[in-house]
Amino acid sequence: MLSDPIARTRRFHRAVTTEAGVLDSSFLGRDRPLGPARVLNAIGHGMHDIGEIRAYLRLDSGLMSRLLRGLEDEGLIELTASSTDGRRREAQLTNSGRAEFAEYERLSDQQAEQIVARHPRPEILLNAMDIVATALGMERVRFEELSPEEPRARACLQVYYEELAQRLRTGFDVTRSADPEATDMIPPRGSFLIALSDGLPIGCVGLKGTDKGYAEIKRLWVSQSARGMGLAGQLMDTVEDRARSLGIDLLRLDTNSALPEAIAFYRKRGWTEIDRFNEDPYPDFFFEKRL
Repeated sequence: MLSDPIARTRRFHRAVTTEAGVLDSSFLGRDRPLGPARVLNAIGHGMHDIGEIRAYLRLDSGLMSRLLRGLEDEGLIELTASSTDGRRREAQLTNSGRAEFAEYERLSDQQAEQIVARHPRPEILLNAMDIVATALGMERVRFEELSPEEPRARACLQVYYEELAQRLRTGFDVTRSADPEATDMIPPRGSFLIALSDGLPIGCVGLKGTDKGYAEIKRLWVSQSARGMGLAGQLMDTVEDRARSLGIDLLRLDTNSALPEAIAFYRKRGWTEIDRFNEDPYPDFFFEKRL
């Protein structure tokens, strides 16, 4: 039984539903169950289109209507027709709704702190949560283009640099590498993409524009929690499509022999090994791909 995946999964379900208060009639003591609280949370975090909220929460239209009606009766939300499509409806928080959302955020943060504090090695618990949340949400991962200097991009890059420092025999110091200028990874010259799992970055990739007849793929990184689930391929597909949209038809990249999985990945995707094309001290493998 200890090795039975079904029994272990169902135990996990029971533990999470109990801890999260799924069955409570007063979720976090706010006199309403989890359902309307989750709808309020989605609106508070920037989702306004009713169809988008319903898809995000996986609710049928009847239940969604009842939950919205209840929040509207409480004076927490206002429903209006979309300004861009009269067939669609949008939800906005009222002043009371914003206050209730803020209180839910405070209580949810407090609950999360208490859960993490129970484990003597919190990082182990958090890593396990990351793996579960990422695996269950892979079909809802979305990609966003942003400046490489934006905080979420910088957070991805910092983890990427730290991993390189651990894995490369020489260590890694970004100030010694051929680190792209941010402007080289901003349209129309280039691009920087992050993969988001329910709002949290779990991967990134850069497209560095050059004046040499090609662009470079830089900083491909996937979170440990998402590895082995195809995200690297999705990132590469997305950045290659972005390159095409910018009129780029030749790509190059470099990597290091200490990353054999990366070398195998590029070869599998049709990249051709070429001679060194830069003076960066860290890479020792160089590839090219024509789109």
